[in-house]
Amino acid sequence: MNQVIVIVGPTASGKTNLSIELAKSLNGEIISADSMQIYKHMDIGTAKPTTEEMQGITHYLIDEVLPSEDFNVVRFQELANKYIEEIISKGKQPIIVGGTGLYISSLINNISFSESECDWELREELKKEAEANGPQYLHDKLKLVDEEAANNIHPNNLKRVIRALEVYYQTQKPISYHNEISRGVPSKYKFILIGLQMDRQLLYDRIEKRVDIMLQNGLVKEVQNLINFGFANALISMQGIGYKEILAYINNEKTLEEAVEIIKQDSRRYAKRQITWFKKNKEIKWFSIDNYGNTNNIVGDAIAYISNF
Repeated sequence: MNQVIVIVGPTASGKTNLSIELAKSLNGEIISADSMQIYKHMDIGTAKPTTEEMQGITHYLIDEVLPSEDFNVVRFQELANKYIEEIISKGKQPIIVGGTGLYISSLINNISFSESECDWELREELKKEAEANGPQYLHDKLKLVDEEAANNIHPNNLKRVIRALEVYYQTQKPISYHNEISRGVPSKYKFILIGLQMDRQLLYDRIEKRVDIMLQNGLVKEVQNLINFGFANALISMQGIGYKEILAYINNEKTLEEAVEIIKQDSRRYAKRQITWFKKNKEIKWFSIDNYGNTNNIVGDAIAYISNF
């Protein structure tokens, strides 16, 4: 059974650097599991690795689609499996890296998603309910029928809330039930899960510094360029952290200082949700930055762990 390395952890924890160092050492190629880095022209606000940072390592699922295109966990799973096979066929080591918990879970748990169950009329009706009453209204409805899903989905993630409600209304069973059933089908890969963690305050400091660097590197200009390209404010891609706040600034709804503070606040909250999500998985081998100083010092122990797996 072929091994696939998976590197997870909260935003700004050093996943990208570790994945590149491991790829250099293990003759690997990297598949991104980041729901924002998938989009072209969205580089600064997604902390997308630059060509220089990639150090010649081939990356997949970065710059895959335009911000106006629909991309979801079903497409991620299909493409990730395709690229895993491509990498293995070249005699190289697949390395998955990212912080989008749903993407990671869909892959390692081999969760089956059925696009044939889509009910576009129902989705539109639920979307209108959210527009009229706010996203919390739909989230509360979900909590009544599937508390587990509601606990795992943020109220503002309207797409996933609607999907979970859709599944329940169609089958009278929660989406968590369908996910659990699909986990019964074993994957053909052996996943080796590595997680990065650090002191919470240190992580928050790194997040805030990263946001400041994004602003220095031209985040406002990047968002303005996206608008100029014709990518509408309402697109799911444009609602990502860092983009919707700068949109509010450009639209004179917030000052730049207010927008930046909200980005930092939302990024901290996102990191907290990521930590909660991944901590549920007992198969992850955690490496603490507090003990190593930086991710470069983790490489040797990570390779030893992978070798003995």
